[in-house]
Amino acid sequence: MFTIKENVKKEIIVNKSRFITYIYKIDNENNINEILNNLKKEYKDATHYCFAYIVGNIKRFNDDGEPSHTAGMPILNVLESKNLNNVLAVVIRYFGGVKLGAGGLVRAYTNSVSEALLDENIIPIIKEYKIRIEFDYKDVNNINYILKDYKITYKEFDENIIYEFIYEEDKYPKEIDNFIIKKESI
Repeated sequence: MFTIKENVKKEIIVNKSRFITYIYKIDNENNINEILNNLKKEYKDATHYCFAYIVGNIKRFNDDGEPSHTAGMPILNVLESKNLNNVLAVVIRYFGGVKLGAGGLVRAYTNSVSEALLDENIIPIIKEYKIRIEFDYKDVNNINYILKDYKITYKEFDENIIYEFIYEEDKYPKEIDNFIIKKESI
């Protein structure tokens, strides 16, 4: 599974209609309405604001007044074909006076998103986990050495020492197996 490294803006013209594509990296659905509202303010005289997104297992699209399945679904299809996740694609259309027909709309929205998604901006999603370990003071030097390349997010010093740290899916430090209290996906 993949996502994008950085947000993108791309514009194309198809038969005098202007298609402005924005692709955003998102972590959840919470900011989508805010992003859409900001684009509607910035491009207040646009004809359509069509979009699609994939976040985790959630997939949604909206044709925003274009004929059914001629805008949102083609946008979503491009995201799916690139195996993307945590991505919102919005295509803003200014009607240029020439009707494109259903096939023309599908091609225009598909090309608009495809041209914005450059391969060098597509990166793999690396799953991260947070783990909590507890250990004796006598093990502190050993644990610090094992975790020297990991991001430690929490430390507690009481009867024993408790650390929380983050690791990437394929970089699990097996040496800490005996110290695990809690392990969770983030």
